[in-house]
Amino acid sequence: MTTADLLLAACMFLGAVLYTSVGHAGASSYLALMALFGLSPAVMRPTALVLNILAASLTSFRYVRAGLFRWRVLWPFLIGAAPFAFFGGSIQVPGEIYRPLVGAVLWLSAARLLWPREIRAVTDPHDPPVVVGILLGMGIGFLSGLTGTGGGIFLSPLLLFLGWSNPKIASGVAAVFILVNSIAGLSGNVASVQALPASLPLFAASVLAGALVGTTLGIRFNAAVIVKALGLVLIVAGFKLMDFF
Repeated sequence: MTTADLLLAACMFLGAVLYTSVGHAGASSYLALMALFGLSPAVMRPTALVLNILAASLTSFRYVRAGLFRWRVLWPFLIGAAPFAFFGGSIQVPGEIYRPLVGAVLWLSAARLLWPREIRAVTDPHDPPVVVGILLGMGIGFLSGLTGTGGGIFLSPLLLFLGWSNPKIASGVAAVFILVNSIAGLSGNVASVQALPASLPLFAASVLAGALVGTTLGIRFNAAVIVKALGLVLIVAGFKLMDFF
């Protein structure tokens, strides 16, 4: 265990706190941090998915237990997403393609986090059409499996922009969606777990501790300011993945 491992674990703790406060599991932040610390793409994707599964499990449990979840909103997206996340996870992406692809995902994450708060004010949500939800789930699932994310960064804004959920319920729905998608994505490429780093137990403990803190904040308080700060970090990490510096 090196000093760099300890520092990366501390940063992952903060990432988990920030992401789980809005119902996400933090894969985008883990990918950004691993890129900043120079880990290889072969290590990044399976590690992000394993950490995502751990964080999403705790996050799902706490949001569902708090009553911040609606099955009717989730299941159409899940039907489309799970098999395509498995398919996306089975595809081996060369590093020169993977890095800019994940960079673009991080920029999308930042856009979602930095968007004006007014879009979140859904006062009279209605359930998503089943067929539309399945089709959108297919696209989200494939991209999440391909990049090693859970897909919540794409699902949450859709739910809010299109008036299919209020913010608190969207957090709970996203958490369960991310959990299932992450499991499907990792199952699609089980062989990739051979690349998991020796420091994974340290990273896992940090992420679980962060998820415990983050879900408490998300259920009880407003985390808008720190979430927007994270958006700025993701922009910087996206530039690094794109080899701008």
